[in-house]
Amino acid sequence: MTPEWCHSTKKEPAVLVLLGFAMIAVFMVLIMTKKLTPVLALIIVPTVFGLFAGAGLGIGPMVLDSMKSMTSTAALLMFAIIYFGLMIDVGLFDPLVRFILRKLGNDPAKVVLGTAILAAAVSLDGDGSTTFILTTAAMLPVYLRLKMSPVVLTCVAGLANGTMNILPWGGPTARAASALKLDVNDVFVPMVPSLIAGLIVVLVFSWLLGLQERNRLRSTAPEIWGVPDSAESLVGDADGAAGGSTAGGSGNRHGRKGPGASPLSPEGSSVAVLERTDSLVDDRDSAMADTALDPNRNTLRPKLFWFNLGLTVAVMVTLVANVIPLPFVFMVGSAIALLVNFPKVKDQSAQLIAHAPSIVAVVSMVMAAAVLTGVLNGTGMVKAMSEWLVQIIPADMGPLMAIITGVLSIPMTFFMSNDAFYFGVLPVLSETAAHYGVSAAEMARASITGQPFHLQSPLVPAILLLVSLAKVDLGDHHKKVLWRTAVISLVMLGVGVLTGAIGIG
Repeated sequence: MTPEWCHSTKKEPAVLVLLGFAMIAVFMVLIMTKKLTPVLALIIVPTVFGLFAGAGLGIGPMVLDSMKSMTSTAALLMFAIIYFGLMIDVGLFDPLVRFILRKLGNDPAKVVLGTAILAAAVSLDGDGSTTFILTTAAMLPVYLRLKMSPVVLTCVAGLANGTMNILPWGGPTARAASALKLDVNDVFVPMVPSLIAGLIVVLVFSWLLGLQERNRLRSTAPEIWGVPDSAESLVGDADGAAGGSTAGGSGNRHGRKGPGASPLSPEGSSVAVLERTDSLVDDRDSAMADTALDPNRNTLRPKLFWFNLGLTVAVMVTLVANVIPLPFVFMVGSAIALLVNFPKVKDQSAQLIAHAPSIVAVVSMVMAAAVLTGVLNGTGMVKAMSEWLVQIIPADMGPLMAIITGVLSIPMTFFMSNDAFYFGVLPVLSETAAHYGVSAAEMARASITGQPFHLQSPLVPAILLLVSLAKVDLGDHHKKVLWRTAVISLVMLGVGVLTGAIGIG
């Protein structure tokens, strides 16, 4: 039975459509211009528009009903942050960081490209949270080590994971197939060329972002990227023997210009120096003093390395096997890790307090997102918006319904859940398309091309985890990632049309 509060709004569908789009626009403008933090925007904006939509006192039950479905997600993110934050503290990932630096060198372009390849590979498990946890754990220390911007990391990881999200076991493809009663392989297999094309675009964007970082660091971080006379003097600078601030000394973890920085001389060639110093990565540990990778931090537990590695492998295997609820896996893993690495109660409390800021940031955002989803669904805005979009499509554009669906999937899956789009909107669009000779399979294929854009939505818990782990502002992430994911989605749609996977009626 429909809850009584669902009938509290008396607004006409046209008014709900206007309010829905206006609410989304105001929310995006506020967070991207940094007028409000995402948490405040997620609470205040939907509340105001929900009241205008006639929710009245029913707005409370709307939000609480939505929040119930997010409690397990909040628990997962909370204990995942504790677990991987703890593993970074005890030094589990330090050898991996050194290995990556030896293989990729100190060239930002190679590091960013490596990030994309790693994120795409890990995305094969079909779970965004796992992908972002592993990618951030492995690569964020490298970015901080080289004073690269963590926003580039979140952007590239988001691009790769969003593109890989059309895998049959990733969720959206299975939803589209189920909604239209199709075999999932009939939906996915013809889209393989689109997936490959999307991944190529991801790699191109990653390389270009890496080149931008390389050029930026030449002028903004000369304490690491300056032009010494020899490779040995570069190491000397990092050790504090040749002057200049260290990564820790600048007090800035985002690669911005530190105190006393000066531009590179035009005749210098920092990239050449970096390539000559790949083998010297291990000698520059003092450059990480006072950072998360400080080699002298008192939380290091080198004697427990193999235990921590085994525990982490066990946690990851359990996650992929999906035999135990994911929140409970991280709860137990965190408890064991804390107990073994920090037997004293005082130290256990200190570790929890140390990671509290990250926990509060991500959990509060998940809970705040319940306000937006609750208002969108409870007031009927989502339903009114989807019905309006179907109605405004001109009859003479009927044969293009698959292409139209692909384009609509970009914004619609960003502002509503995949369940709402694939089970609520797609069947209506597909039924309309059938009158123009467009098959249900073609509609399903077109509908999944918006997934790279969808994965960046503040309604997706995994992206909230990513920006929280990397300590990146959601608005900054959106500025860098949204237009790129839109390009990838359109490329995937275009390739689908060219290969015949997405036809014209």
